[in-house]
Amino acid sequence: HVQQVESGGGSVPAGGSLTLSCKASFDRPYGQYCMAWFRQAPGKEREGVASIGSVGTTKYADSVKGRFAISRDNAKNTLYLQMNSLKPEDTAMYYCAADEYNHGLAWRQYQHWGQGTQVTVS
Repeated sequence: HVQQVESGGGSVPAGGSLTLSCKASFDRPYGQYCMAWFRQAPGKEREGVASIGSVGTTKYADSVKGRFAISRDNAKNTLYLQMNSLKPEDTAMYYCAADEYNHGLAWRQYQHWGQGTQVTVS
């Protein structure tokens, strides 16, 4: 049984911060999975935000470098995204994704997805 549930979204003013969480349940040990955050704004294609491999290697989209930080707690089966200095263009539905292989920010390669959590920056 595979399940991922995101939380932590909301509405914040520009310059504010949010921390997203994604609690997962997988058939294999959580630590074996590459995890990532993606986002999709209305009318736009889904885009990669940040990924973290099973050994902790991270990758970020240029648009969020220096503002967002991805991390994982394998003991809690939970992925995080700390978002600082938020901008209106960060407004989107944010999804966590997982795969047994490290696909970086290539969203089409990920097998397992959560339902998403909305982030609105005004």
